[in-house]
Amino acid sequence: MNSIKTKVCSSCESSFSCGDLSAESKCWCNDFPPIFNLSEGNDCLCPVCFKEACEDKIDAYVETITPQKALKNKAISLPKQEKLIEGIDYYIENDNYVFKTWFHLKRGSCCGNDCRHCPY
Repeated sequence: MNSIKTKVCSSCESSFSCGDLSAESKCWCNDFPPIFNLSEGNDCLCPVCFKEACEDKIDAYVETITPQKALKNKAISLPKQEKLIEGIDYYIENDNYVFKTWFHLKRGSCCGNDCRHCPY
């Protein structure tokens, strides 16, 4: 099992904690979709920079989605995340949750509720 380490963000240079406490208590980054490949020479990002990087990568992917591509998109096959993440899965507008395209892509089909960001 990994231990908690203090790291410095390679983007903003802030300090943050990284690592698993136990098998039941995983690192904060495990709440995010596994969409990054670890490449040589890059180190961890802090929670704020990591979330921004995820949002940017997901937004770029979503721009390529058509209704035809949505049916066989990459998000369907990712491990299911228990936690929804504001800015990635949804945003709040007038005290209402508005699900983003990424949330719908992960679900894998249209729910028939005429959702604003439905890619299907």
